[in-house]
Amino acid sequence: MTETAVRPPADDTASGDGVRGKGLGGNSIGLLGSAVIGVSTVAPVYCLTSTLGSTAGEVGLYMPAVFLAGFLPMLLVAFAYRELNKAVPDCGTSFTWTVKAFGPHVGWMCGWGLVIATVIVLSNLAGVATSFFWLLAGELTGSGAVADLDGDRAVHIVTCLALIAAATAISYRGMTTTKGVQYALVGLQLVVLALFVVLALHKAHTGAFAGHADFSWSWLNPFVVKSFASFSAGLSLSIFMYWGWDTCLTANEETIGSEKTPGRAALIAMVVLVGSYLTTAVAAQMAVGSGTQGLGLADPATSDNVFAALAGPVMGHALGILLFVAVLASAAASLQTTFIPVARTVLAMSTYQALPASYARVHERFRTPGRATVTAGVATGVFYTVMSLLSEHVLVDTIYALGLMICFYYALTAFSCAWYFRRDLTRSARDAVFKGLFPVLGGLLLTAVFGKTLYDMWNPAYGSGSAVLGVGSVFVIGVGLLLLGVLFMLVMRRRSPAFFRGEILTAGTPALIVED
Repeated sequence: MTETAVRPPADDTASGDGVRGKGLGGNSIGLLGSAVIGVSTVAPVYCLTSTLGSTAGEVGLYMPAVFLAGFLPMLLVAFAYRELNKAVPDCGTSFTWTVKAFGPHVGWMCGWGLVIATVIVLSNLAGVATSFFWLLAGELTGSGAVADLDGDRAVHIVTCLALIAAATAISYRGMTTTKGVQYALVGLQLVVLALFVVLALHKAHTGAFAGHADFSWSWLNPFVVKSFASFSAGLSLSIFMYWGWDTCLTANEETIGSEKTPGRAALIAMVVLVGSYLTTAVAAQMAVGSGTQGLGLADPATSDNVFAALAGPVMGHALGILLFVAVLASAAASLQTTFIPVARTVLAMSTYQALPASYARVHERFRTPGRATVTAGVATGVFYTVMSLLSEHVLVDTIYALGLMICFYYALTAFSCAWYFRRDLTRSARDAVFKGLFPVLGGLLLTAVFGKTLYDMWNPAYGSGSAVLGVGSVFVIGVGLLLLGVLFMLVMRRRSPAFFRGEILTAGTPALIVED
């Protein structure tokens, strides 16, 4: 028993349920290219260097278990994405699917959550790539003065804007150009990670460092973590480490076999990510342990950039520089591919009249959402520049608020799957599990993390430690961004009443399921 998918028409006219073609370049990438783009958007090397220490500080040697626990809700939500993509392979993904399940207002806010989360992370990636650019330049030249240029605010901002412009230009030129760049950058990341793991295991075997630890299977058991507060904090960090795999789905209208290939690519990307995270975490712990002194992963002095501390001791000077290159490549690659989901979500929202019509334009030659891509680049550059000049605390707290947006739109998408396919759930055990049970469980887990994060954000100690009228700045920023979305939605409802009346993209159930 198979489903007959609701396919967007080849032209820009609407089908019976309102789904429209966008004019994007179809059949541009295959299964491997789609999976590579998914891995690249997550930026595994960057995620590891920035979260290994923080997670070890929360749960100690049980860090691999927390990585596994964070993988579970993402895997469950990935099944929801796969099933929805089979029925409605639309580049609007979460926005389009949530509109069809719950109506235009919930769908608009889901799209807003994705867009604002992506702009925030783009600014963060650009800043990280800039810092590692100057750090690497300092290592290569042997000059501390060159490395210190990152501390010059003007130099840092100009370099950051240049990287954003380059990433925007590559994304603007289409999926074929994007794919070629990503093969090299992702390949470099995975090769260097594998080399780090091998050398770290060798150091562990020889007992080269005082804090080395013997492997234990309990490291993979999340139920051993005794403190729920520590576990939930580590889980929040872990979920952030997987965010971005859904880019595979956002590029569905440009993928060969748009109904099935993106979902398969997302699952492949998830397996590659969890495998990379677990092997790196275990190898690093075995080599240096999770202590708070020396090379220990939880040392506060190095926990925000673990690879910077471990590169030389574990890999030697020459190969250690290669690890710096990998971190820079990871941030730069993710910066470039992260334009894909935000530009295509904006394109879809504009196509369905949820945003101004000008963003529905597709470049005639490159077949990409040119105006949406450039706007995302400009917004990222302006956001980062203003935040950097305004306050480093505000910039840090905005990044901390990112987790709230991620859980918000992932959970809504998961629930929309179960509701959209509600009439299919009794047809077979397969439908009940993959269209109902798994998505609902994933949505509930992410909703729980959303609630816990919202509660923690109220405390001024969360994030940079700043507050507004006694309330944590991260809470104010996170909730404020969601409320800003409500304000924009009200403005668009006045400008585009037809969409909000459900006349453009109709809510409903999937196409008729037929026997082979």
